[in-house]
Parts: sequence; structure tokens; C-alpha cells
Amino acid sequence: MTNAIILHGKPSKEEYFDPSLPNESNRNWLPWLQKQLILRNIKADTPEVPSAFDPKWDVWCKEVERYQIGPETILIGHSCGGGFWIKYLSLHPKLRVGKVILVAPWIDPDGDETNGFFDNFTIDNKIAERTKGLVIFHSDNDMGNVHKSVAILKESLENVQYREFHKYGHFCYEDMGTDEFPELAEEAARVVDRK
Repeated sequence: MTNAIILHGKPSKEEYFDPSLPNESNRNWLPWLQKQLILRNIKADTPEVPSAFDPKWDVWCKEVERYQIGPETILIGHSCGGGFWIKYLSLHPKLRVGKVILVAPWIDPDGDETNGFFDNFTIDNKIAERTKGLVIFHSDNDMGNVHKSVAILKESLENVQYREFHKYGHFCYEDMGTDEFPELAEEAARVVDRK
């Protein structure tokens, strides 16, 4: 059975503790995408990483490893969640997964915002060979450090599909003006629809 893990990014400490905001796994397009995949008979989970504003590698791994990760698993990550999947797959070279979609992936290219979260690994340039497709969604008006992250991934990864969007910002509600993201739902379901 196909399943999906949709992983949020790293909020600021202020966002994380703001009682007026939903938690990270229920923000932006994540709950909408989860529902769209469930409607296509894809078991979809959106883990909530504790204290995500101060990322700790073992904590993020523990959260995602609660779910089945295998050849039929679609991995989706937004921002730091996308960067997490790059590191996770690089550190697990025998792991085969389904489609991987990284939305505005961020790997802390300047090394000053995650206290070493992205240290101690080298990007495996052949990640795509162990997937059913690796796609990066990127917006022309995203933040500079995301542009830098995407440039590093473009240079490092082989056989990756890039989709650039115009004025989607960091793919957040504030930038897109909606919590729906049909292009992402279509991309995630594409492998499943071919069966």
C-alpha cells in the first residue's frame, strides 16, 4: 500500500509558541495535501516534530521513523523538512522509497541557523536512483538562503526534476494566498495514478 509522509519545516521560536497559530503539521498546505492524498487511497501522515524551532537530528529521525518508510512511501518535505529528507536519504544509502518531493528545500547553507543539524553528511548525488522520482519545487521569489540551498542541490544531485514557480514565495499561506496546492497533489499522486 502506498503511503506518504509530509514533513513540515523549521518555524521560528516565536511562531512555534504563538497560541494563535496552528502547529507546523497543520499549517499552510500540509493538511489540505494530506486530505487530497487520503482521497486517492494513500495513507498520509504529517508528523509534528517537537521543538522544531531548535532542530535536533535524533528527534526528527524519531518522529519520521514512527511511520513505514519503504519502496511505496512518498516523501514530501517543506523547507527544513525537505533538507531533512536529503540528509536522511544520504545517510541511508540502502533505503529505497517512492517519489520524493522537496518544496523550497533548505539545508542551512550558511550553517548559522540550526546548530549543526545539517553537519556530518555529504549529499549522496545518486539519491534519485533509489526513488520513483525526485522533484524539487522552487519559487523565483523565495528567500536567498533557499535559493542558495536549491543551487547546492542542483549542483550535487543527479537525475532530479526541477519545477520553478512564479511568485509562490516560500510556499506558505502568506505567500500563496491559499492553503491549497494542486500542483503538489498532482505530482505526489502521479506515480500512484500510473499503476
